[in-house]
Amino acid sequence: MSNKYYNAIFTPRTGNMVAERQDIQTLEDIKLMVDSFYAKMKDDPLIGPIFTDKIQDHWPEHLDKMYRFWQGLLLGEHTYHGRPFPPHTQLPIGIEHFERWLVLFRGTVDELYVGPIADEAKLRANSIANVFYNKLKYTKES
Repeated sequence: MSNKYYNAIFTPRTGNMVAERQDIQTLEDIKLMVDSFYAKMKDDPLIGPIFTDKIQDHWPEHLDKMYRFWQGLLLGEHTYHGRPFPPHTQLPIGIEHFERWLVLFRGTVDELYVGPIADEAKLRANSIANVFYNKLKYTKES
C-alpha cells in the first residue's frame, strides 16, 4: 500500500505535508517556489508593504511573470521577455530590503528543495540582488 506521505516532511509555516525535498525540476516546482516566497514576502513587515503598494491587485500577472522569469533562469525554458530592473527603480528600497529579500528567498528554497538547481536559484537570487542594489545605488547617486 502506497502512502504519499512516506518520506514526507511537515512544513510548519503552512501546516502542509510535502514530499521529501528534491531538486527543482519542473514549472510546477518553480510555481511552488515563487508562490511560497511571495506568501512569506507579503507577510514581512519590512518588504511586504513595498510590494503590495506597488503590485496592488495585479498579483496574478506579477506571479505569472515571476514563474516565467525563474523558469528561464533555472530550467532553460525561455518564456520570459522583459526587463526586470526598471520596475524597481522607483521603489523606496535600500540594502536592508535586499538583505531581507534574500533571507526570505533562500529560506523558501531551502524549505522546499535540495540539489544543484536549488543551489543555482539561491546563487542567481544573490547575483540579482547585488546587481539591482548596485544599479539603484548608482542611479540615486547620479
